[in-house]
Amino acid sequence: MKKFIQLILASSIASATLSGCDKKMEAAESAQTQSNTEVAVEASVEGMSGKLVIYQVMTRLFGNTNATNKPWGTIEENGVGKFSDFTPKALQEIRNLGADYIWYTGALHHAVVRDYTEFGIANDDPDVVKGRAGSPYAIKDYYSVNPDLANDPSKRLEEFKALLERSHAAGLKVIIDIVPNHVARNYQSLAKPEGVRDFGADDDSSVAYARDNNFYYVPGEPFQVPVATDGYQPLNGEAHALVDGEFEEVPAKWTGNGSRAPQPQQGDWYETVKINFGVRPDGSYDFAKLPADYAQKDFRAHAAFWAEQDVPDSWKKFRQITDYWLAFGVDGFRYDMSGMVPVEFWSYLNSSIKMQKADALLLAEIYQPKLYRDYIHLGKMDYLYDKVGTYDAIRAVMEGKAGTDPLVEIQESLSGIEDNMLRFMENHDEQRIASPEFAGNPQAGIPAMVVSATVSGAPTLIYFGQELGEPGDGDAGFGKTSRTTIFDYWSVPSIRRWHNEGQFNSEQLSAGEQSLRDFYRELLTFSSQSAALSGEYLDLHRHNRAQGENYSDKLYSFARWAGDDRLLVVANFAGSDSAVDLAVPSDLIKRWQLAPGKYTLTNQLQEGTLKQGTVELVVADDLSASVALTAPALSGQILKLQH
Repeated sequence: MKKFIQLILASSIASATLSGCDKKMEAAESAQTQSNTEVAVEASVEGMSGKLVIYQVMTRLFGNTNATNKPWGTIEENGVGKFSDFTPKALQEIRNLGADYIWYTGALHHAVVRDYTEFGIANDDPDVVKGRAGSPYAIKDYYSVNPDLANDPSKRLEEFKALLERSHAAGLKVIIDIVPNHVARNYQSLAKPEGVRDFGADDDSSVAYARDNNFYYVPGEPFQVPVATDGYQPLNGEAHALVDGEFEEVPAKWTGNGSRAPQPQQGDWYETVKINFGVRPDGSYDFAKLPADYAQKDFRAHAAFWAEQDVPDSWKKFRQITDYWLAFGVDGFRYDMSGMVPVEFWSYLNSSIKMQKADALLLAEIYQPKLYRDYIHLGKMDYLYDKVGTYDAIRAVMEGKAGTDPLVEIQESLSGIEDNMLRFMENHDEQRIASPEFAGNPQAGIPAMVVSATVSGAPTLIYFGQELGEPGDGDAGFGKTSRTTIFDYWSVPSIRRWHNEGQFNSEQLSAGEQSLRDFYRELLTFSSQSAALSGEYLDLHRHNRAQGENYSDKLYSFARWAGDDRLLVVANFAGSDSAVDLAVPSDLIKRWQLAPGKYTLTNQLQEGTLKQGTVELVVADDLSASVALTAPALSGQILKLQH
């Protein structure tokens, strides 16, 4: 075992290592006393505790102070942010907001409509690029970063390395995207280490499928650009040498979302091609199946299992990629559309990552609840998106389409994995809270965020500008109003004001923006420091719907505690104040070991919510209990029991 562990951890992932990293790892043959190496790994794994905050930022937009914002504008017209815009001051302010991690969305080199041929980079065809700045999820070179983001594109990797170092100096760990399901149609790595082969370089394209092909093919059929719908034209009709309705790809490859047609539809992910992970066209698997009992085994056992298996070539290529970025200094990965990739691959990849960096944060975008437990236990993910459960349910309340009752069953359905479910109310795929298409009011995010940030011990994600009430308005071109564009050269008005010529302060913010940011800072800082939020949970909502006075389905409540740190959380999603006698079940009073009497509860949030300081918990002789309180409109309260 000692030799096996040391072999993996000693990998520096230099180019020489990368060229040989496809070799089988030496498997453990006998149980031994744990070596110092194993003990260090154990300590690192055990140290992955506490409630984390992830700050997601669209890298190209963050530092752009150009206010032109012309639809379909060029870099020259609209400007673009740079790695260097993340100054020590900016990063420290993000850290002060409560963030532990920063997710640099769009950092990797993806397809863009801009001429970088002087740096050896082939031009991308606008016929198969979404927007002018391109989709961050159409990766063109996995071993490099977006040249748009560098002051000197020839030194873009050095500039990104410096950004990582500044981030770490500010106390922030760094996440980047890995997009295993698909790559750009024009994938070509200029920066790949010696020994690494490009995706598709060794494929047999005469067949639709072969296990070690990286892509799927439509033999004998050329790719055809989708027929445009709704008046769409690449670059909005601007003349361009490559805009001719054609893109040479013979034979055609399957499109990223799984379309097998040589001519995908406009709504397909036509800018990308799907990666083959050894899944035959009929859906059957062409690789070893992970035994079910491995759900109870740790990442070391998973790594040892795969060391004995022959795996598809695409698996190896993605391990080379994550090896490279771990050695480069990143601290974790957000995996795009993870549910479209077999769980066995995730076991293989994530166990390899954990063997090298046990505290690497691994976050999966996934929308299939039936797969959640497999992707956590078998796939060795740390965290999954809680989108189709908690996010969708809270959003329905905010939009007046539903009450809070469904939240009870959703939390019950996540029992045992609740601390693995990332909570968020905004990200790059979702509409901004303040947009008219969503809530139309940033204050509506207050009760939502209080619930989202306290209902479990899982990390909280916020999207840059969310803390300022950014509405995401303005037609950017390919990216449409209500979602801050990820496809266009653009700038974000609220972030520009906060940027304030590099001062990153509140001088240009409105009173409402300042207050909202103070609320986010207070909530996120509290959540990261509270032992209770990583402790026990008891729903109070169902009890109060049955017994509480004036308790409506616009309210939501629960208890959190660990030792003497005891909290009652009450959120009011209604647009009016609510006076309520919160009923506290005797079961909780017993668990908290409270005798009959009166106890003081102090609100931990004083920004953007309840201004009164304390309320009373009254425990009767039969241990029934209640709290008389006012829940202001669009508020969240975290009431802490005082000793």
